[in-house]
Amino acid sequence: MDAASLVREYLLLGLSFDRLEDGFVDAYTGDPELRRITENAPAPEPRELVRRAQTLRAELGNVDLTPDRMTFLDVHLRALECSARKFAGENIGFVDEVDAYFDVRIAPGDQDQYLQAHRKMDEVLAGPGSLSERLIAHRRADVIPADRLQDCVEAFSSALRDRVRAEYTLPDTEKVTYEVVGDKPWSGFNYYLGNFQSTVAINSDIEQQMANLPHLIAHESYPGHHTEHCRKETGLVGAGQLEQTLFLVNTPQCLMAEGLADHALGAIVGEGWGAWAQEIYADLGLRFEGEKAERLSSASSQLLGVRQDAALLLHDQHKSEDDVAAYLERWSLASPQRARHSLRFLSSPLWRAYISTYVEGYTLLAGWLDQGTTVSDRAQLFGRLLDEPLTPGALRVS
Repeated sequence: MDAASLVREYLLLGLSFDRLEDGFVDAYTGDPELRRITENAPAPEPRELVRRAQTLRAELGNVDLTPDRMTFLDVHLRALECSARKFAGENIGFVDEVDAYFDVRIAPGDQDQYLQAHRKMDEVLAGPGSLSERLIAHRRADVIPADRLQDCVEAFSSALRDRVRAEYTLPDTEKVTYEVVGDKPWSGFNYYLGNFQSTVAINSDIEQQMANLPHLIAHESYPGHHTEHCRKETGLVGAGQLEQTLFLVNTPQCLMAEGLADHALGAIVGEGWGAWAQEIYADLGLRFEGEKAERLSSASSQLLGVRQDAALLLHDQHKSEDDVAAYLERWSLASPQRARHSLRFLSSPLWRAYISTYVEGYTLLAGWLDQGTTVSDRAQLFGRLLDEPLTPGALRVS
């Protein structure tokens, strides 16, 4: 088997998973004939997918691929093998499942760090009542009026797009279209359509807050998911790395992409994003306390591990949903409604392990980006994330 044949078989294998779980293929921009082959074939048997993944992995050493492509395919085939075993009904421990999917080993977070975050948040939101009550009231006052959401989305998208295009080359034809949807387990989602076009869906079930919207647009569009897809389609796919035409849920790609996207606002705006956002909101006639929002965001970032703890409680320790919801309310200071919405995401068969992409992805990429001692260094490192087929293991050894 030559390299082109192996990559073709990898694409056919990955596309086959959509026949078992709709949505497993997050994006595919390659040869449509391969999609037709999998759609017209009988639904695959999970054990056959296990065998195909193992066969392709064993064949990797016999084909002419660069080391980074070989590493990329190896960890993704390992992830697909685990998914197929899960579909076949195998009992795989949750920590091992996350390790196979995302190439990371997870452990519970540090509750002392969570308490420290609470103390910092208490200073930012000083006043009467419990911290949880003050935080809920603050978030309620920070909600974007529903009839202004579209204006705000377009304003931040335009402002961020200008900054990104000044720093990183994007195709002239690239475009993001925004739509509001409901009944989803996530707050926002990028559907990359190929040819440098994305649709970003924003969940109307979750009230969108002024402090979060700049992060959301940066995450999903500029310089997050949409920008990464465009850059990789131009560079890697254009150079013949056709494995990059396929983006699959529950693979190391996801951890790298979510970590990148969660650093997107910091990468393109950096310190002072609160004051920057305040000016944009002011132009829209909305009052936003940018400096306060930035301080609160910095403090609450130390609570990142709480949601992964909740996943461990639910799937590793088999605690009840009521216990997990109470944990989320206690440590993340979530309202009962938000805690239950988080549980919906954590309970989804497709998404149950996915929370680790945000927690571990953010932490891993933070350490890697911190190698840059200047703004220019960090921009260059972030550019590598946009352009190269990096894996979690590759970042750990670099």
